[in-house]
Parts: sequence; structure tokens; C-alpha cells
Amino acid sequence: MNRSLLYVTVLVIATCGLIYELIVGTLASYLLGDSITQFSTVIGVYLFALGIGAWLSGFIDKGLAQRFVEIELAVALAGGISAPFLFATFAAGASFRVTLYGMVLVIGTLVGLEIPLLMRLMKEQLEFKDLVSRVLTFDYLGSLFASLLFPIVLVPRLGLVRTSLVFGLINALVGLWSTWLLAPVLGNVTRLRIKAVLVSVILIVGIAMADSMTSLFEEQLYNDEVVHAQQTPYQRIVVTRSHRGFSLFLNGNLQFSSVDEYRYHEALVHPAFQSAGTRSEVLILGGGDGLAAREVLRYDDVKRITLVDLDGAMTKLAVESHELAALNGHALENPKLRIINDDAMQWLGNTPEKFDVVIVDFPDPNNFSLGKLYTTRFYSLLKAHLAPGGVVVVQSTSPLFARRSYWCIDTTIKAAGFSTRPYHVWVPSFGEWGYVLASVGPSSPQHPLPDELRFLTEETMPTLFQFPKDMEAVPAEVNRLNNQVLVHYYEDEWRRWN
Repeated sequence: MNRSLLYVTVLVIATCGLIYELIVGTLASYLLGDSITQFSTVIGVYLFALGIGAWLSGFIDKGLAQRFVEIELAVALAGGISAPFLFATFAAGASFRVTLYGMVLVIGTLVGLEIPLLMRLMKEQLEFKDLVSRVLTFDYLGSLFASLLFPIVLVPRLGLVRTSLVFGLINALVGLWSTWLLAPVLGNVTRLRIKAVLVSVILIVGIAMADSMTSLFEEQLYNDEVVHAQQTPYQRIVVTRSHRGFSLFLNGNLQFSSVDEYRYHEALVHPAFQSAGTRSEVLILGGGDGLAAREVLRYDDVKRITLVDLDGAMTKLAVESHELAALNGHALENPKLRIINDDAMQWLGNTPEKFDVVIVDFPDPNNFSLGKLYTTRFYSLLKAHLAPGGVVVVQSTSPLFARRSYWCIDTTIKAAGFSTRPYHVWVPSFGEWGYVLASVGPSSPQHPLPDELRFLTEETMPTLFQFPKDMEAVPAEVNRLNNQVLVHYYEDEWRRWN
């Protein structure tokens, strides 16, 4: 047996095994939310399954080489189909969590069998100390390669479905080349090679159909026709269209519908602009669709708009999509506006600039990556960048469907040293939706509304700040960076309505 090629085999096996774990964890966080919970449970079950596989390997006494090749092909098939199978299960409304953890157990157990069997096959060539140190070295190197490849190359370029199928194929090819590598101890290899070729063909067909499968799954997940779908390093962007208009989804969560987005965005922008002392320097955090910027550009006294959105693919789509660009009035091409694609918290920590109006238009805090943007730490950073007389407005989820979450955001903004004026509006696509207007000192309307708004008027504006009994303030903890209680509030409350 060629020792160097056996080390390469260990490297590839380790890389593929971790890739499957990352695929399942990412897919679970996309579909179920709360990425920390999903990754923690997937990793825990996977490591437990590795232990089961290592334990079961001790019961294999005969035909070690043949069993190793067969297990390699089983890993290839189970890992390769993991993403499309889980997507299909979720779209079909089946018992997704049971299927998810069942898949993790199967893949983890099979992967846990591989390395012990391979080490036993190599024991005649190396002393025990060298065998353990070298095999584990290449095992850990494979894990490093996987952890770097997955977020930087695989997810943004291949997507989850194609990545799982491609690495399944790599596992199958490892099984096939092992029939030559282990030929001296295998005996008759014809049947194993036929199995390896069949598994490879199945996965190659899957790779060729990956786009079609992804489109089919997404059409089942969304009520309307999917007209654009794109995986970026940060999120899954999907645009759907119906006879009423089009809608944007990020990681499966509705961001706006073209039918009624004007209600949301007028309510987001104009109360803040009414209350600001001056309005020349404006900061928009999030809002990569350009719709908040469209409303800001109604004001002639705005001299410069800085839009900070993490995902360059989103801001690019808002410029290049004819429908979206028309809806946002080509706002992102306006010479007053500059686009910065960066993490908002990091950018605020590095810039010395101050702003008269800050519009915070992030997605809801349904995971801890987003939850950090609703903490006292983040709001304290905002406060440091607010010019005298400046105001901040924060989209703050629904005070009806997620009442404690909404008032947690208000409580957290107050804890950062702001005075707040909570308000809400009805948006048909979302239901009752909430915002928090904040300033360092008291604020009140000073400016008239611009002409040609479709929803807000001077008469209706005061009603936004009145809350009925079922949306009145309730006690809530402050959302801090080290606990992110808001994410737990949010998950518990929205689960009741889904």
C-alpha cells in the first residue's frame, strides 16, 4: 500500500466529513433560524455519532479493506444527497427535525467508522505512535481545509445542494481509488468498483440537476413564482413574482412586497425626518434594497446619504434589477448616495463621521448575528455618531405578534442613553409593525411631510404613536451583547404564530 496516498485519503475523508456537518448546520440555521442553537445541536449530535462509529468499528474483524471501501461509498451517498434530501423534506412539510438529526447520526456514524478502519489497515507499516500522530495530523488538516473552503468558496459559488453532491462524488472517487490502493488486501475488486461507479454516476446526475432541484425546492417553499435566486456569502436572496407584484426574501424571510412596501418605508423614514433638527447628513444601516433611500431623497436639504449594507450582492441587485431599481427610483445611483458594503457594527467602530439622521433597517433579530445589532453596545456606537439634534429610527419587529421583543428593543435603546418615542403602523404583508424613534434629548415634529406621499399625512402621523391595549408596553430585559435575550424572546413569540 502506498503510504503517501493513504495520508491523502485521510485528508480527503476528514475534509468531506466536516463539509457535510457544515452543510447540515447551515441548512438548519437557514430553515429553522437561531444559528447558534442549530449549529450547537448539529455539532453535538455529529460528534456523538462519530463516537458511535468508532465504537462500532471494533466489531469489524474480517475484510477490513472491503468494509472500508463500502463505508466510503455509503458516506458518499448519504453525505452527497444530504442537502437536497433535507430541502425536499422541509418543502414537503414532513418531520424535518427528525430527518435532520437522523441524517446527522447516519453520516456521523459512517464517518466515525472510516478512520479507525484505515488505521488498522496501516498498522503493519508504521509504529503505533507514528500511525496515530500522522493520521490525526492529516485528519485535523482536512478539517482546517473544510472550514476555510466552506464559507469562502463553496457556499457562495456552488450553493448548499451542489456542494453536498460534489463532496459526495469526491468521497465516491476516494472509494474507487481505494480499490487500487488497497488491492493487495482486497482480493476481488470488480464488484466494489461497479458499486463505486454507480454511486459516482448517481451523484454526477445530481450535480447536473442541482439548479433544477434547488429551483423546485424553492418553488415549493414560496407561494409565488421564483424569478431570482442567489446564494451570497451572507444569505440566500430570493425574489418572487405574482400578478400583484414582486417580493424579496432573505434566508426565507419576507423583506418587502412591492404592493405595500411604501407603507413600511414611509413610516420608517418620515417621522425621523420630521423630528430632526438638521438633515444634511443621513446614514442608512441595512436597507440594501434602496427603498429607504428613495424616501430620504424626497428631501432637498439632504446633502449626502451613506448606506452601509453588509451584502454587496444585495446592493448590486437593487441597481441591476429593472423592477427593483424602478421601485426604488434608482436611488442607489443617485450622486448624493455612497454605498459601503461592510458590517455595520465594525464600520461604526472605525468611522469618525457624525450624522443628523440615522435609519436602522436591519432584518428582524432571528439569530445572534443579527441580534448583536440590537444590543446596548450597538446603540451606544450609534449615539457616538449622532450629531447634535440628531435622531435615530430603528425598525423593531411587530408589537402585536412579538410584543415582548418589541419592547425589549425600546428598553435597550433607552439603556444606551436615548429618549424614545415608540410607534407602529399596519403593513398588510407583515401585519402590525413597529419602530422606535430615538434621540439624545426630547424630540418633536419640526418639519412638514413632503408632498406626494401615498400613506402618511399630517393628520394621521400622531396616530402612529398611540398603542392599543394589546400592544402596550410590557416588562422586558435589556438586550446585551453577552446574553442576547432578544433573540430568545423573538424565537419564542414568533413560534406561536408559525
